[in-house]
Amino acid sequence: MSLSTARSFLSEACYGEQELDANSALMELDKGLRSVKLGEQCEAVVLFPKLFQKYPFPILINSAFLKLADIFRLGNNFLRLCVLKVTQQSEKHLEKILNVDEFVKRVFSVIHSNDPVARAITLRMLGSLASIIPERKNAHHSIRQSLDSHDNVEVEAAIFAAASFSAQSKDFAAGICNKVSEMIQGLDTPVELKLKLIPMLQHMHHEASLASSSRELLQHLVNSYPSTPMVIVTLHTFTQLAASSLIDIPKQLQLLLQYLKDDPRKAVKRLAINDLKLLAKKAPHLWIRENTQTLCECALTSPYNSLKLGMLAVLSTLSGTIAIKQYFNNMPGTSSVPLRLTDLVKLAQECCYHSNLAVAAHGIIVLSNIAISCPEKDIVQLEQDTVLGVESLLMLCSQDNSPSAQATLKTALTSLVKLLKSRPHLSQSAVDFLLGQLHLSCDSSRVLMCHALAAIATHLPVLGDGMLGDLVDLYRVASQSSTDKQQELLVSLATVIFVASQSSLSAEVKTVIKQQLENVANGWTVYRIARQASRMGCHEFSSELYQSLRTRVASEHFYFWLNSLKEFSQAEQCLSHVEDGDYSGAMTAIAEALRSYQKGIASLTAASTPLSPLTFQCEFIKLRIDTLQALSQLICTCNSLKTSPPPAIATTIALTSGNDLQRCGRIAMQMKVCMDEFRSLAARYADLHQSSFDADYATLRNVELQQQSCLLVSHVIEALILDPQAASFQEYGTVGSVQTESEYERRMMSVFSHVLEEAEGLTKKHPPVSCLHTGCLCDAVIALLKVPLSFQRYFFQKLQSTSIKLALSPSPRTPSEPIPVQNSQQLTLKVEGVVQHGSTPGLFRKIQSVCLNVTSVLQSKTGPDFKIPLDTKTNEIEQRVEPHNDYFSTQFLLNFSILGTHTVTVEASVVDESGIEWKTGPKTTVSVKSLEDPYSQQLRHQLQQSAAQPAPQRGAYTRF
Repeated sequence: MSLSTARSFLSEACYGEQELDANSALMELDKGLRSVKLGEQCEAVVLFPKLFQKYPFPILINSAFLKLADIFRLGNNFLRLCVLKVTQQSEKHLEKILNVDEFVKRVFSVIHSNDPVARAITLRMLGSLASIIPERKNAHHSIRQSLDSHDNVEVEAAIFAAASFSAQSKDFAAGICNKVSEMIQGLDTPVELKLKLIPMLQHMHHEASLASSSRELLQHLVNSYPSTPMVIVTLHTFTQLAASSLIDIPKQLQLLLQYLKDDPRKAVKRLAINDLKLLAKKAPHLWIRENTQTLCECALTSPYNSLKLGMLAVLSTLSGTIAIKQYFNNMPGTSSVPLRLTDLVKLAQECCYHSNLAVAAHGIIVLSNIAISCPEKDIVQLEQDTVLGVESLLMLCSQDNSPSAQATLKTALTSLVKLLKSRPHLSQSAVDFLLGQLHLSCDSSRVLMCHALAAIATHLPVLGDGMLGDLVDLYRVASQSSTDKQQELLVSLATVIFVASQSSLSAEVKTVIKQQLENVANGWTVYRIARQASRMGCHEFSSELYQSLRTRVASEHFYFWLNSLKEFSQAEQCLSHVEDGDYSGAMTAIAEALRSYQKGIASLTAASTPLSPLTFQCEFIKLRIDTLQALSQLICTCNSLKTSPPPAIATTIALTSGNDLQRCGRIAMQMKVCMDEFRSLAARYADLHQSSFDADYATLRNVELQQQSCLLVSHVIEALILDPQAASFQEYGTVGSVQTESEYERRMMSVFSHVLEEAEGLTKKHPPVSCLHTGCLCDAVIALLKVPLSFQRYFFQKLQSTSIKLALSPSPRTPSEPIPVQNSQQLTLKVEGVVQHGSTPGLFRKIQSVCLNVTSVLQSKTGPDFKIPLDTKTNEIEQRVEPHNDYFSTQFLLNFSILGTHTVTVEASVVDESGIEWKTGPKTTVSVKSLEDPYSQQLRHQLQQSAAQPAPQRGAYTRF
C-alpha cells in the first residue's frame, strides 16, 4: 500500500535527503488522500505533520496545505476535524503557505454549509489561521454572524475564533468588544456561555481605551455576579488583561490580595494565589512593601496547608527578586524594625519546621534568599537560623525515598549551596554535617548530597582535604548491589573525590575506587567515572579506566573513541611529571605527550561518522598538539641563547642599522616567529570558541583559557625581548581577581598572575636580553604544562543541538549545472532557512537573528577583457534576518556583468540574545554562468563583421 511507503519515508529521523524524497513522500500521501476508503484518507491526513517536520520548506508546505484544503472542502466532518487538528499541530508552519488567498478560499467555502457542525469546524479552522489572516473582513463577518447562532456548537466555535482573532487584530478586537459586552451583560445569555465569553476580554489590550473599558466591565461583573465560577473566570481574565497592558498591575495586585484576605471560599483564594504568582514572575518590581506584608499576614493566619503552600510559593518567587529589598527598606517616617521581627522572617522561620515538606522547602528558600540579599547588623542570627532550618530538613528527608522528600531535599541543598557561596564562613560546619549525614542516608539522598558537596568543594577548594577521608570510607561500603541508584551513587561519590583530591589521586584512593568498580559497576558507570576523571584532571586514573573499557564495546567506532581518550589521558599524564627548572625534561615530556596525541588523533578520526563527525573534538585536539609544539619550540629558542649568543659587535650593528633588536642577535628573529605562532594559535582558539554555539559555559571558558594562555605567552615574549618599552601590563592587571568557577580555571588564573608578575619585575630591572629573560619564559612554559588539562562536558556530551538548513532559489536542475543569467541583468537570489533543534532547544543560548553573507568569485572568464568598474566585479552582501517559528527568508540582488562562470557562496552565522555572533554555518555554494545578452551580442557581431571587411583600394579611376 502507498501509505506504508510514505510512513517509511517519514519514519527516518535524519535530515538532508534530496528534494526527490520530499516529493515522493507527498505523492504517496496524495494517493492516500484520493483513496475511496475513509480510513486511508484519515491516515494520510494525520501523517502530514511528520512531513512538515522533516521537510520544513515553503514549496512543499504550500502544496500540502492546498491538498488539505481540498480535503476540507470536499470531505465529511470527520475528515475536516482531522485537517483542523493537523493545522493546529502545524501552527509554526502556517506562515510558509505561499498561496494564502487560495488556501483560505477553499476552506472558507464550507462556512456557507447548511450543517452547523461543518460551519463550527470551519470557524475553528479560521481561528487557527488567525496568525496569517488577521485582517480578513469576510472571516470577521462570519464570526460576528455565528455568535448569534442558535446552535451551541457553532457559538462555541465562534467564541474560539473570536478570541484568536482578537489576539492578532486590533481592528477586530475593537469592533467585537461592544458585541461581547452586550452578550455578557444580556439577560438572555446563559451563564455557561458567559463563562466562555469572559476570557475573550483578556485580548482587549491593543489600546489603552479598549483595555480601560474592558477593565470596567470586568469590575462590574465581579461585583454583580458573586458566584464562585463567575468570580474565578472574571478574576483570572482580569489578571491576564493587566499582565498584557502592564499599567494596571498594581491595581490588580490590590484586588487579588483583597479577595485572598476577605473571601472565605478556598477556590477563589487558590485562584488569587495562582494569579499572584503569575504577577510575581511577570513584574516583581511593582510589588510594594504593603503588598508583600498583606501576603505575609494572610499566610500567617491561614489554617490550610494547601493555601499556605501557595502563598509561600509566591513569596519564594519574590524573595529572589528586587521585591525583597523593597520590603526591607522601611517607608519614610516609620521607625526601624529589626530584621528578625518582621512578619516575612517570622513566617519563613515558622515554616522551616513545618510538618508539610513542601511548605518547609519554600520556607528555606525564603529564609536563605533573605540571608543572602539583606546584609544587616543582626544578619548573624538569621544565618544561623537558616543553617539550622536546612539541617533539620536534611535530617528529615535524607532517609525518605519518596519523590516528595527527594524534591524537598534537592531544594534545601540548592538553597544551602547558594547561601554558602555568598557566606563562605558557614561552609566548614555545613560540610561536616553533610559528611556525617551521608552515612545515615538512603542512596538517592546520598547522590544529591554528593552533588552539593562537589559544588561546595569546587567553590572552596580548601575544604577538599577534610572531605577525602570520610568519602573514601563511604566508597568502601557504598555499593552492595548493581541497582541504578547504586551505580549513580558510585559516579557521584567518585566525582566528589576527584574534586576534593584536586587532580592528585593517591594510590589508596585509586585502589578503593577500582575495587568497587570491579565488584558491582557496569561498563557505562565506569565510563562516566573515567569521563569525570578527565574533566577533573586525574588523567592517570582515567587512562587506566579507558584501557579497561576498550574491549567491552560492540562497535569499532566506540573502540576508536575509547582508544583516543586513553591516548589523550596518557599524553596529559606525561606532562604531569614536569619539574620546575628542568627544561630538557620538559621537552622530553612534550615529545612523549605529542607521540600519544598523534596516536589519539588518528583514533579520533577513525571514530567519527557522518552522523557524528566529532568536529569540535578533532579541532580541540589539533590545537592542543600545535600548542605543545609551539611551547617546545619556545624552549628550544630560549636555549639557543646559550648555543648561539649575540656576537660582540651586535651593539654596533644595532646602532648602525637603527634596529635595536639586532643587539639580541639571532634569537630576536626566532622569538618573533614564536610570538606570531602563539598569536595564530590564539586566533584559532577564538575561531573554535566562535563556532561552538551549542557548547556549555564551562567548555567555552576552557577554550577561552587556552586562548588566554597563548596570548599571555606572546605578550611575555614581546614584553621581555622584542619590545619592552611599548609592552604594557595594565590590561592584564585584574586577571587574578576574576571569580573562578572550577579548580582548573583557578589554577590557570594563578599561573597567569604569577607569570605576569615575574615578567613585569624583569622588565623593570634588567635590560634585554639575558638568561634571566629566557629562564622566565621557560618557567612560564613549565607552569602552564603543570596544570592538568580539563576535558569539559562538550568534549564528551552535547546537551544542546542547533543546526541551520538552507535552501537557495533559483536552484540548478543538477548540482553540476550552473544557473544561466544575462550579464545585463541582475540575479535575485532567494535564501530560505530553517533552524533545527535537538531535544532541549535554548538550553544554553538562543538564536536572536541569523546573519547571511553572500559572496561571489569569478572562476573562469569567457568574454573579452573590457574595462569594467571594480565594484561590479564581485558581490559581497550581508543581511540579518530574525527567524520566526524557526523559519527565515530573505533575498539578495547580485550583479554578474563579467562574462564567465561565477561561484556564489552563502554562509550563515547566528547571533544570540547577547548580541554575540557565532560561526555555526552552513556554507552553501551555487554556480552561476553569466551570458552575453542577445542585443550586445548582435552589436558585437556587426562590429566584428564591419572590421573584417577590407577597405576599398584607391586607384586612378576612383577619382572619376
